[in-house]
Amino acid sequence: MDSLDAADTLSTSALHAPARRWRLPAAEPLLLAVALVALPFASNDFVAYQIALFLIYGIATQGVALCWGRLGFLPLGHALFFGLGAYLAGGTLKAAQQQPAWYLALPLALLLPAAVAYVAARLVFARSHRSGPFFSLITLAMTMLGFLAAQQWSAVTGGFNGMADIPELPGTERYSSFYWVVAGCAVGSTALLGLVLRRPLGTLWSAVAQNEDRLQLFGYATDRIKAFAYGFSALLAAGAGALFAWHQGIVTPLTMGFVLSTEFVIWAAVGGKASPLGALLGAVFIGYASSELREHFAYWEVAVGLIFIGVVRFLPEGLAGVAGALSRRQAAAAPSVPASPAPALRGRAEGIGLAFEQVHAAQGGVRILDGLSFGLQGSGLRCVIGPNGAGKTSAFNVMTGRLPLRRGRILLDGVDISGATAWRVARRGVGRKLQIPSVFPDLSVSRNLDVALWAGRLGPAASLARAPLGWRSDLRDELLDLFPALREQLAERAGSLSQGHRQALEFAMTVLPQPRLVLLDEPCAGLSPAETHHMIDAIKTVIGRLGAAALVIEHDISAVAAIGGDVYVLHQGKLLAQGALAEIQADPAVRAVYAGARK
Repeated sequence: MDSLDAADTLSTSALHAPARRWRLPAAEPLLLAVALVALPFASNDFVAYQIALFLIYGIATQGVALCWGRLGFLPLGHALFFGLGAYLAGGTLKAAQQQPAWYLALPLALLLPAAVAYVAARLVFARSHRSGPFFSLITLAMTMLGFLAAQQWSAVTGGFNGMADIPELPGTERYSSFYWVVAGCAVGSTALLGLVLRRPLGTLWSAVAQNEDRLQLFGYATDRIKAFAYGFSALLAAGAGALFAWHQGIVTPLTMGFVLSTEFVIWAAVGGKASPLGALLGAVFIGYASSELREHFAYWEVAVGLIFIGVVRFLPEGLAGVAGALSRRQAAAAPSVPASPAPALRGRAEGIGLAFEQVHAAQGGVRILDGLSFGLQGSGLRCVIGPNGAGKTSAFNVMTGRLPLRRGRILLDGVDISGATAWRVARRGVGRKLQIPSVFPDLSVSRNLDVALWAGRLGPAASLARAPLGWRSDLRDELLDLFPALREQLAERAGSLSQGHRQALEFAMTVLPQPRLVLLDEPCAGLSPAETHHMIDAIKTVIGRLGAAALVIEHDISAVAAIGGDVYVLHQGKLLAQGALAEIQADPAVRAVYAGARK
């Protein structure tokens, strides 16, 4: 099917906008299995053979939907891994006819494309986690190179004519029993994706799309999370490619061409990029409809294009979104996970020490920090004040990797962290609350707290287990006691909370990983006087309980007085004064540039 014209109608925002929800009730794989078992008996072998082909395409489409609908980045070259899997599996099966030992190499037909995908994604996302559109173009270029290589390397691939005479998978017959192999793989991939998405790893995938910066500030290496997801999606595509080779008996360069990559995107959009089952059925629906229209309608491509445009325009969650909306009221609640104590945090260094030494930073040619030097030792609260543009938030940004450091260095407990990424700084025991409350808006309040609690505790094996969904800690319970409104809204979407409650939620999330140094950027912004007093009391209580150090950026002088501790005054990117609030207020140099404010 040629769907390039239809693909051109997609806007950039539509392509890269992550889906809000990924719904996959556990019953869906069972319903799919029942439907696929009934199909051969309700039709004939030829229809089953056709549907098997579209199911194969659907498995690869599930990989595209995973990256696009779950993590928010769009791969435009998934046919590369489909084609690699097809060529490798087809060639291995041909070689096994002469030497049976080659059967042992079949797993490599799936693992090699997945490894290539993982490495490519690590190289791109480690450079910049905001490189989604750039990554899409790289994947497009990769599949174009793969297509050219398949055409030119005729000694291995058969060139334009393709690799022919691929034998049938032992124990199956291409036009009859092989259907059951494909059906089993389709049900298996759908069930596996559903299982993973209901585990902590699925929650982290969703968190990546919603607020990757926030996730990095918890210490999650998001480049690795995204690379793993892309490698897993390539594994699905390679597996589908292997099935394609055994199903068709021939593999041509078109199997790793741009057109097929585009069709994967179209099928994911039509079926529903936020649903593994939707993506699978999108490929079956469009594929089978195209084959039927081709026989009876001269302008069948136009009809398919109109269907695609209509779905993208009026059904952003695809056909699966419609089904989900119709069945939402009848959907059973997810089973609760038994509560269990969260494991202790892995080893953290003792002592708290921070030093800025002649730190310079600039952005867009504008000097932001101009030789900033200050330090702190030991636990307790300190405030950072100064006029707008003084460099307060920029000091936090340069420390947590959000602003490049030009000169100077930053020492944390004597270790130079200058230029370190946000997640590496967080793993050294630094927690940060942003100026504007930063949460995962489409996750529940409870899941937001879970993501924070998992930081520093969730290993690779635990991310696929069910138990962490029920982890609790004494600090989590204390925070919910301090902010009872959050306890009452645990099941609500974090994005639906009021400003005050979002401030409370982000503060709770910031301290749940038990950082040794807490950076709080205007935690009382937008709060009423009563809410401000409550927030200050909570900050003092929690920081004292943790035995941590905290730097609080604040403009309200009454709040600064209530917080107590030393005060740092910044002006034009430098430290202007340091000391107790009374001393600061009496300093003529400070009074000349900053008067403060009160609510």
